[in-house]
Amino acid sequence: MSDAEKASHTRLNLSAGLLSSAVALTLVVAKLWALDTTGSLAVAATLADSAMDLMMSLGALAAIAYAAKPADEDHNFGHSSAEDLAALAQSVIILLSAAAIAGVAVWRLLQDDVALPQNEGSGIAVVVLAIVLTLGLVVWQRRVAARTGNAVVRADSLHYLGDLVPNVGAIVALWASSALGIGQVDSVVALGAAVFLAVGALRIGREAWNALMDAQADPAMIAGIERLARDHPGVRGFHDLKTRRAGSQVFVNLHIELDGDQSLLQAHDIGAGLRHAILDAYPQTDVLIHKDPVRPGREGRIFDKGSRDDERDDE
Repeated sequence: MSDAEKASHTRLNLSAGLLSSAVALTLVVAKLWALDTTGSLAVAATLADSAMDLMMSLGALAAIAYAAKPADEDHNFGHSSAEDLAALAQSVIILLSAAAIAGVAVWRLLQDDVALPQNEGSGIAVVVLAIVLTLGLVVWQRRVAARTGNAVVRADSLHYLGDLVPNVGAIVALWASSALGIGQVDSVVALGAAVFLAVGALRIGREAWNALMDAQADPAMIAGIERLARDHPGVRGFHDLKTRRAGSQVFVNLHIELDGDQSLLQAHDIGAGLRHAILDAYPQTDVLIHKDPVRPGREGRIFDKGSRDDERDDE
């Protein structure tokens, strides 16, 4: 990826982070007013969710900016792991907010006399505004994530998409309390929203944790890299394909086997060609290719990723 493309991706990621923060701040202010007007627990659940969104969006924005810093003497592989740290922090905050909402919802379900929300129309109007703004944000985030592959933007997009469920639930709760006089619907919706938040938090946290623990790339990407190596002209075999994720970056190490009788320049050109083919197919990768001479009688042999062979002489 060229420097111009990297700069373009950074600008897109930052735009998604700034828009996310602006939307979250707008919704926090609007839902504070709605909560004061209606007294609805379902609105309180969406307010807590939006407040968490604001904190996470600001943290994600900082992580995106930090992760975009180039590699330096202290961080030879760059700073992209900041994205995973931010995503892991997001998941913990979401879990805590979900637990708090669930606790209040259960407490209210156990009460005999529950006050009905008031001014439901105002609350519904605010929640509809939240849905419209959230949909617009998700559309932009998905466009950015599809182009840049940024893990923070993708996680933020999934989270905001999940916000639509508690928002729709809040509308149902407000309508039910107004039209049917059923106050406990409010608590049931809040409890469902808490469960939904917890499930999303665990998913985001697991992905971030796996990346921090150097989990391998997506199997489809690994299969694609193997296919490129297998079909590349001049490559007689490959082995020890290893990958690890760090934020939106995927690091790839690969050993290829080449004709030992060819010149160093020819071997270099084959390796460089394969590297560029992988980068063209997967722009968010950092590729390191080792070149080994193929032994007589082993031409065309392709090794499984991660395998070792005692008879092989590595560089």
